[in-house]
Amino acid sequence: MRWALVKVSLAVTAMVVIAFAVPLALVVKEMASDRAFSNAERRASGLAPVLAITTDRAELDRAVASTEDGAAGRLAVHVPAGDEPGARAVEIGTRRAAAEDLETTRRLGRATVAEVDGGSVLLQPTAVGSGRVAIVELFVPEGERSNGVATAWLLLAGVGIALIVGSVAVADRLGVRMVQPAQRLAGAAHELGEGRLGARVPEEGPPELKSAAIAFNAMADQVVQLLANERELAADLSHRLRTPLTVLRLNAASLGSGPAAEQTRAAVEQLEREVDTIIRTAREAKPQTQATGPGAGCDASEVVRERMAFWSALAEDEDRKVRVAGIDRPVRIPVARPELAAALDALLGNVFRHTPEGTAFSVDVHNGDDAVIVLVSDAGPGIADPAAALARGNSGDRAGSTGLGLDIARRMAESTGGDVRLGRSVLGGTEVRIWIALADHTRTTPTRRARRKRG
Repeated sequence: MRWALVKVSLAVTAMVVIAFAVPLALVVKEMASDRAFSNAERRASGLAPVLAITTDRAELDRAVASTEDGAAGRLAVHVPAGDEPGARAVEIGTRRAAAEDLETTRRLGRATVAEVDGGSVLLQPTAVGSGRVAIVELFVPEGERSNGVATAWLLLAGVGIALIVGSVAVADRLGVRMVQPAQRLAGAAHELGEGRLGARVPEEGPPELKSAAIAFNAMADQVVQLLANERELAADLSHRLRTPLTVLRLNAASLGSGPAAEQTRAAVEQLEREVDTIIRTAREAKPQTQATGPGAGCDASEVVRERMAFWSALAEDEDRKVRVAGIDRPVRIPVARPELAAALDALLGNVFRHTPEGTAFSVDVHNGDDAVIVLVSDAGPGIADPAAALARGNSGDRAGSTGLGLDIARRMAESTGGDVRLGRSVLGGTEVRIWIALADHTRTTPTRRARRKRG
């Protein structure tokens, strides 16, 4: 494209320069010739007063010799013979014009130009008596006719070449401005196709290519987000498998001894290790923003009752005291039912995995004007570093943890504009507070978040 623009610009500019320069050069040459003959006619007219006064040879010789052209041998005077007996024609200077040209000038009665060797002659008629016309002949060399023409042509050629070079340079710069963004876009597309997901294109250049770069970057970001969401989904689904695995592990522990019981416990441990491997492989994915809206909401009280019915049976087997509060009336939240259930299962599964048997726990739901708060508390040993535990993929000091359980709850809360905090519960152990912003008050979240960061 770059060279095509250069060739087109070169062809168009060359045609324009030729179309204007050639006629202009011819006009300059014609003007120089007209200027030379105008000057010659003016100089030849200087002898008219002398011829009007006298045709005496001696007087005319002195008059011709006194002029610059006469001294240079370029001026001649032709006076025809008079009617008097014995009168002769007077010829002064060197004649270059042919006799036919002289007769033609006398007959026409106006100045004419005749071509001779080395240049041209101007023949200027002047009346000197009744019926007689003298001819003043002035030689104009070829060099005088073309005086300044070569310089003017050189200037025209220089201007034309400068125009061509300038247009080619401008076309080349325009070509570079168009080609480079296109080349960068093609290179980034190849890199993205080869799996380098960080390939992006500078959003610059002509408007069309800039729009293409913006669209490409948006597409690349979407591809990265889709891949991250897929990895996130794999991690979350794998993490949800830990809920039934926890039940299997607890049930396997109560099977007693024997080959079958040992094989069952070994199989459960192997399955847990495989699930952990899947979670750790996918844990570097970016958080996925959950969809919210009228169709994504659920009744938090109903979900808590359902999940606590499941976990209460396990708690009874391990002699754990369970307390549930705040679920006696419907509590609508802008979170999809599966997401809230997954977050509760992840937090309650952590209680069973990381606290001794017999440790009490509770789930409380608080319904406020702008938010719903779900508290999951236990009477266990607590978490030594709450900030590190909230970081995705960081299990802190808890052995066998992938560190994704708290992150599932955090992402669910942040999808509404809320957050998750860790603290010391009234039972003496860990308290996980899930702050879920209601849809009508989501716009106030950035202020609360900024205040929380400053605090």
